[in-house]
Amino acid sequence: MLRAVAIVGRPVARHLDDGATLEVTRTASDGTRNTNSLLYGTAWRAARALGYRRLITYTQAGESGASLRSAGWRILAHRPPRPGRHTPSRPRTDRGTAHTARTLWQAP
Repeated sequence: MLRAVAIVGRPVARHLDDGATLEVTRTASDGTRNTNSLLYGTAWRAARALGYRRLITYTQAGESGASLRSAGWRILAHRPPRPGRHTPSRPRTDRGTAHTARTLWQAP
């Protein structure tokens, strides 16, 4: 029975896509206790087994990051809210994450 899932891939930010870094972009569970902490720990072990040296993720303002802390992750940076990515020369649709502060985390 599937209880939880993590989606891990190349970093969204181009400057972090160095070939040695992966990013956890989503986690989901059925609500079973401690599954997110387990997911983050398992994702880091899998990334290391594949030869990656760094695993990162972000939390949005208002998210506690308790599962990351319990998995041993540490805060690297607090990112201020961005105005969005839309520009007149390159229009983009707002996906709901603009104007939200974020925290960057890294696996131990």
